[in-house]
Amino acid sequence: MSNPSRTQDPRRPGHEVDVDLLGLGFGPSNMALAIAIEEHNAVADEPLRAVFHERQATSRWHHGMLFEDAHMQVAFAKDLVTLRNPTSDYSFLAFLHEQERLVDFLNRGSLTPLRVEFAAYLRWAAARLAGVTRYGSTVETVVPVRDGGRVVAFDVTVTGAQGRSTTRARDVVVAAGLQARLPSGVVESDRVWHNQRYLDRVALVDHDVRRAVVVGAGQSAAEIMLDLYDRFPGAEVRSVSRRYGFSPSDSTPYANSVFDPAAVDVFYDAPPAGRAQLMAHHRNTNYSVVAEETIRALHEHEYRDRWLGRERLHWHRCTEVLDVRDAAGRPEGGPVSLTLAENLTGTTVVLDADLVVLATGYRPLDPTTLLGGSLDGAGLGAMPSPGAEGSGRGAAGLLGRDADGALDLHRDHRVRLTEPADAGLYLVGQSEHSHGLSSTLLSTLGVRAGEVLASVLARRAGSGGATTTTLPDGAAAQAPATSGEAADAARATSSGAAGTALPVAAR
Repeated sequence: MSNPSRTQDPRRPGHEVDVDLLGLGFGPSNMALAIAIEEHNAVADEPLRAVFHERQATSRWHHGMLFEDAHMQVAFAKDLVTLRNPTSDYSFLAFLHEQERLVDFLNRGSLTPLRVEFAAYLRWAAARLAGVTRYGSTVETVVPVRDGGRVVAFDVTVTGAQGRSTTRARDVVVAAGLQARLPSGVVESDRVWHNQRYLDRVALVDHDVRRAVVVGAGQSAAEIMLDLYDRFPGAEVRSVSRRYGFSPSDSTPYANSVFDPAAVDVFYDAPPAGRAQLMAHHRNTNYSVVAEETIRALHEHEYRDRWLGRERLHWHRCTEVLDVRDAAGRPEGGPVSLTLAENLTGTTVVLDADLVVLATGYRPLDPTTLLGGSLDGAGLGAMPSPGAEGSGRGAAGLLGRDADGALDLHRDHRVRLTEPADAGLYLVGQSEHSHGLSSTLLSTLGVRAGEVLASVLARRAGSGGATTTTLPDGAAAQAPATSGEAADAARATSSGAAGTALPVAAR
């Protein structure tokens, strides 16, 4: 028997679903989508039913790097909604107005909020979306449901405070965020950790710190060096980096346009050589670069220390980490030992430290870790709808790949499935290789949410043409022709080649 709360899927008469859309992860990407759905439902004759599952117990964004004096590196208008719907009451300015901080922000004279300020904005938005969010939910499996030889839905099984449950969704949006990238073979410990947990972990340090090592060459590495310098007076702070020194980020107007919404189309349409050229020339807008004011603050510390006859900042230039071992767990104890390959001298050295912070970037979470599984529908407790053929193996096996093994995505962020399907599986934040540098960043969140929503609505209506979904106060989101195959084929023809993906860059 079917779940009595299920309703008919208009795309497949006789087939029932619990929700129209189910989101995995509730960071900024799916928060932006939830807002777009809420605004659509406010004016729609047929509202979409959506639910979002988040592993964390509460909304937390970059909590390990919320330094009091750190500011965002994007303008306030690149929030959850403004580039899609400037009149939305979910905008950053609406948040400031409600908090009675709008005038203070304007008087400050900067387009970039404090990082703690933007995190508060995200918590504010998340609290308003609590009705569609299920925190503390761990995804076990995402299993396709087939009917008539087509994938018509997905059964998503999660474990949370209320136990284990399965929801049947017409479409699934995976926005699982990024995972820490660690040097090969390195394991975190009480004295060795990735910067994503920096403030949480450094607050627990209860031993003397005479030497701290920061591995990495980006903004996080530089900010942590400054914090360690102030937090542990007298301690050495050493930088280990493949670069000779910190390089400034390029945030000038023309370079910054690579993050514009229109640049997504340019990148997606480009042939492989064009994509590679763009990535090579504009990596310095985002990867392994540091804001100029942060660089100058570090250098000022070093300059002053030399005049005062002390040297606390040290640099291991053009150096790679071969091994990190924490001896704290051994009976005899001992320091953390780093084995370093110093490429400028061709030597290998061992450096002892009292703590090591790995500011070594992130990579998109492999979606197969969420979409795998080999249980069938019966094993998940999900009963097939009348006429359905039941659920097959985990959805990871449906993910289309290109010739280079990268995920093969439509322009509307839907993955090309390896079987005929009416259901949609959207992957956001996994698409730098196909959609460009803004894929893992805040810059196009609002616009992308509108594109995903427009695609879902167009496919729900069975439309093969471009669709505009009207939002409150005249704002609109334009989706490409969301039959997907036809639209992308046209793009490939116009650009002269089908897109071949590049390796996803570290972040």
